[in-house]
Amino acid sequence: MNKNIIAVLLLLIGINQVKSQDAGQIVIGTKHSLRSNILNEDRAYWVSIPDSYHDKASSHKRYPVIIVLDGNSHFKPIAGIVNYMSSDAYRSLTIPEMIVVGIQNVDRRRDYTPDKVITVRKNNTGGGDSFLSFLEEELIPELDQKFRTSPYRMLFGHSLGGLLATHTYMKEKTVFNSFIAVDPSFGTWDSETMDKKLDSMTERPFERFIYIATANWGKRNIRNRDRHVRLYEALNSKCKGELPAKLEYFDNEDHSSVPIIAFHNGISAIFKGYGISYRDVKDKDQLTRHFQTLSKRLSWDFQPPEYLVNQLGYRMIRSGNDEDKAKALEFFTLNVENYPKSSNSYDSLGEAYEILGDTQKAIANYEKSLELNPSNEHARVKIKELSKIK
Repeated sequence: MNKNIIAVLLLLIGINQVKSQDAGQIVIGTKHSLRSNILNEDRAYWVSIPDSYHDKASSHKRYPVIIVLDGNSHFKPIAGIVNYMSSDAYRSLTIPEMIVVGIQNVDRRRDYTPDKVITVRKNNTGGGDSFLSFLEEELIPELDQKFRTSPYRMLFGHSLGGLLATHTYMKEKTVFNSFIAVDPSFGTWDSETMDKKLDSMTERPFERFIYIATANWGKRNIRNRDRHVRLYEALNSKCKGELPAKLEYFDNEDHSSVPIIAFHNGISAIFKGYGISYRDVKDKDQLTRHFQTLSKRLSWDFQPPEYLVNQLGYRMIRSGNDEDKAKALEFFTLNVENYPKSSNSYDSLGEAYEILGDTQKAIANYEKSLELNPSNEHARVKIKELSKIK
């Protein structure tokens, strides 16, 4: 994705992405603050929620979370790109809808450096693990309480933030499942330090996905770039199976221009295959296997998206082919199994049974849909109509 495409994308996002809350105001997120006992200070964070979050039909949904370091710089563009890539409004749907959380900076040298840097003058580096404890033990529990989150979490960091993201990835235990480390500053990770970190790694990190981006700074960045390559090659050799990771070099970008392009490529790499087109799906078993492969790669259970399965079901139920109609019923049933709290999944299954002439099962599913969403007038009308026939 080149700079011109990114510029157009961000322009479209600025015009269309966010919803007007009232006349004259455009809102892309909300501001929050949390008192951290671990850091002994107040920490501000911004939150952007998906388009569907407040829809009644989506009240059953829970959403993965992206924690964005240096949120004062990266929150707005990343929230816009996530919305564009996941919202039904743009028909992109290449990643799941996600809650984006931008952490505002207080002291990034302190917070993002996992190791103490020895210098002539006194410094406050080396607070990375304390900051991670704040994220994992204070911020994320608050997010889980305030929002409909799912326990799949991604950490994005650039520069020193990328260093912290890489450090978190390599730890034995973390609540994060995937990482985007953009041009991480490995200045303190010489060969000896990196080898010690690699030697201490267990197999747990290889259950997570990490994307590492490297920018071209010319001669100034050769050493940092080589450290990125060295780390990636070492991880690849230590991993017993296929390494769930990607290293990408951006020859035409520098340290300041690479974050947004790298974020797009990184999240696309992590969720590769999520945006499968309905045209490429032949039957339920193929679709199920496709998402089982994705889930195995990400070590998380990602079900086929409800909208996609619904689309496949209606496409086949309207076919004149009896075999396709049978497949349609399988798709609608799959949605009910995967999303048992979705009123729409039962409404669609009820419609399928109605078309197939099974009035009793149609009514039962419409009733379940109405139970989950009492304002579903379509189900209410159908129950009344079919009860007369029955």
